[in-house]
Amino acid sequence: MNGEKNEPHNKPNSFHTAFEFHTSKLLSLCPLQHGHQRRPFSVRSVAAKRKALRSSFPVLELPLLPIQRHVYEANLRNSRACQNKYIELQEKVRRGGGENAVIRHTQRNRKLLVRDRLRFLLDDDDFLELSPFAGMGLPYGDIPSAGCLTGVGRINGLWCVFIANDATVKGGTAYPITVKKQLRAQEVAIQNRLPCVYLVDSGGAFLPLQSEIFPDKNQGGRTFYNEAIMSAMKIPQVALVCGSCTAGGAYIPTMAEEAVMVHRIGTIFLGGPPLVKAATGEEVTPEDLGGARLHAEVSGCVDHLAWEEKEAFDHTRNIISTLNLHLPEEEEEEDTAKRKAAEQPLHSPEELLGLAPRSYSHTLDVKMIVSRLTDGSRFQEFKGRYGTTLVTGFAKIHGHLVGIVANNGALTYEAALKGSHFVQLCDQRDVPLLFLQNTAPAAALTLSAAETNSNRLKAQGSMMSAVACASVPKITVVIGGCHGGDSYAMCGRAFDPNFLFLWPNARVSLAAPGHADSLLPADAKQEEEKKLNEKLEEESSAFFSSGRMWDDGVILPQETRKVLRDALDIIKQQRHQLSTEKKQSVLLRM
Repeated sequence: MNGEKNEPHNKPNSFHTAFEFHTSKLLSLCPLQHGHQRRPFSVRSVAAKRKALRSSFPVLELPLLPIQRHVYEANLRNSRACQNKYIELQEKVRRGGGENAVIRHTQRNRKLLVRDRLRFLLDDDDFLELSPFAGMGLPYGDIPSAGCLTGVGRINGLWCVFIANDATVKGGTAYPITVKKQLRAQEVAIQNRLPCVYLVDSGGAFLPLQSEIFPDKNQGGRTFYNEAIMSAMKIPQVALVCGSCTAGGAYIPTMAEEAVMVHRIGTIFLGGPPLVKAATGEEVTPEDLGGARLHAEVSGCVDHLAWEEKEAFDHTRNIISTLNLHLPEEEEEEDTAKRKAAEQPLHSPEELLGLAPRSYSHTLDVKMIVSRLTDGSRFQEFKGRYGTTLVTGFAKIHGHLVGIVANNGALTYEAALKGSHFVQLCDQRDVPLLFLQNTAPAAALTLSAAETNSNRLKAQGSMMSAVACASVPKITVVIGGCHGGDSYAMCGRAFDPNFLFLWPNARVSLAAPGHADSLLPADAKQEEEKKLNEKLEEESSAFFSSGRMWDDGVILPQETRKVLRDALDIIKQQRHQLSTEKKQSVLLRM
């Protein structure tokens, strides 16, 4: 990159190389003493001082041409309409349960709003929020942010997942979408080995929908199963009880490794005072039944008592500082310097609004998008002349080396073979993968078509296998269409990417609107086709998808580079967890 050309050429340190080689050889030859477990020799102090290899990737100089102007303008109009929808939903979500609920929460109950709690807990307001539009437009009504905020933010410099109930939304009641959002946040913590902080303020499950919350594998009980598994994996968990913690929700703090509870506003019990009175006739206050002093002094369910919420956040931050996790100072300073020195793309990220395709027929060369995301618009293309409907290659985003796989047309036989090769290459080199997805609008091939396209299907199957088996981190951004089997090969939701985001213009469906004929028999009536196209138009929108948690959130095109930077920083942190090799049974509380 331009910022690196003036640096002197750094030769590998031969002493360090020989030292590591002989050390590893010695460890492999030495027998273990009885009862002792061998742990890999740590060369962290040496490795932390190393610098990444210098790169001088070619620059993608792809300005907007006059011949492309009409497509760009059409996309821009569509993107602005989508952005207006995005802003409208964002404002609705930020209001939570409405004005009356906010007044009741802050004045009568004397509690902080959920975003104020995050402000005291996290180092700054710059956190990666996950699925902010979850719960909007559901059959049982709008549940802003699914009744809880989840995301990843820094606490004492360490990236942590947070799961924070918003009690202004139906009193923090858990709906099916609430459970789904909490489980996804835990999945992010497990996949990226991130500490997890629970801010509990919930009245338990929404009973009229109990059949969609209680019985199945990936419903309410899975939250507690995940807590146990995360503890066994040495992923730290801290719970902060700053409100009601009733019924099944009472297990969240009692299964966490450390718990903090706020006096008077925090309560933990399986059944509240009304149930006690109904069962025994006894009248008891919430504080006497399950308050902070009871659980800190008598039951031992919580480990720290806070007299007010702000004190509770100090306790929580102090607990995080006791974790056996740290970032090497040299590398932290290097990352900061690298971020400041990272070259900006040659063209403004605002131009991505006009490059976000209104439809598949309004798609411009995907390299134009790549050039507006990467450092210095640099991109080292792989197999540039083969399978050109799929663009593959290496680039840096805020100093992070990534392998990019981007749709540039239909996923042909050649393109799928190329994709398989490149994904395996990145897996071999431990390079994270970034998928920019804009698949062809037609559905998966039918059986009759498969007989004439068997090579293509086989190649796509090979690419799916390569993507599924790749052990490197994967991030997917749907920049256009997410349709049919091609979306699986491009690391769709079912293929478990670390993060998956949508642009507001994106479409997610088996076939794109206007292509319902690919899903219907040849003798289908025109009315039937029209009805199905209308259904596809409604159900394929990015906001419909995000409302149902089929992704990790809708992001604006011009903010993609920042979101990718945060995601790559988060993924990188897991390398610094200490003693991950040591097996540990689940933590036993009193």
